[in-house]
Amino acid sequence: MPAEIVLQQSPDATALLDMRERLAGVRSLLAERESELAQVRAQLKTFEGRYLRQVGVLYAELDELEARIAEREVALYDSDAARRRAEELRQQAQETHEAAFGAAHEAAEFDPPPSLKTLFRDVAKRIHPDFARDEAEQRHFTLLMARANQAYGRGDTETLQRMLDDSREIQAAGSEVAEEGAAAELLRMTRQMKHAERDISALDAERRTLLAGDIGQLHLDAEGAAREHRDLLTELGTSLREQIADAQRRFELIDRQIAAHGR
Repeated sequence: MPAEIVLQQSPDATALLDMRERLAGVRSLLAERESELAQVRAQLKTFEGRYLRQVGVLYAELDELEARIAEREVALYDSDAARRRAEELRQQAQETHEAAFGAAHEAAEFDPPPSLKTLFRDVAKRIHPDFARDEAEQRHFTLLMARANQAYGRGDTETLQRMLDDSREIQAAGSEVAEEGAAAELLRMTRQMKHAERDISALDAERRTLLAGDIGQLHLDAEGAAREHRDLLTELGTSLREQIADAQRRFELIDRQIAAHGR
């Protein structure tokens, strides 16, 4: 009876295989979290644009009228209290106008500074899919490049710098081991695992922050209203137009009062 030949993996090879499986799972979870966050960003950006067009511009118009009324009241009453109120409402009107119109202007004028362009190129040289050593790494590098492109489009220097530092650390990990092989690969993957877990936590935190912000909360309220077959932004717009009409009447009234007093 022929003796059975049993092939056993070395401890290093077993650990390497286990780490590859764990790393693949964490990278899959990271890709899922990145996709979810990208969807949240896109949804909130679209909603914010609609909000600014339908509601933000009306808030700006109303606050401008309120500031003009307060400034006319200074001419009518000539008091320190009236002047302070006029200054406060003028500041508020400027802030509301910037919120309604400034974001779109900044987006149109965005021109990445040379430092950001250089940083992006440095990152791309290290994580471009063409530089991958195998199919798994190519898929991972493709996701990293997508993240780098998104960060570049947002002007997110912090994310790009972190990606560059990570790639340098992973590359340096191999040189910490005297000979290339399972030990060096295991060290590199351990660093990659640590970075991926950290990035998952950061993405989850950013998602929570976005949803807890003013636009995020308003978006949730709008979704709740939609389930009741209501359009929250249209309702807000209707209410603001009524307030603007009332403010316009008050402005005309105070103008008549100033004319009556000969001022």
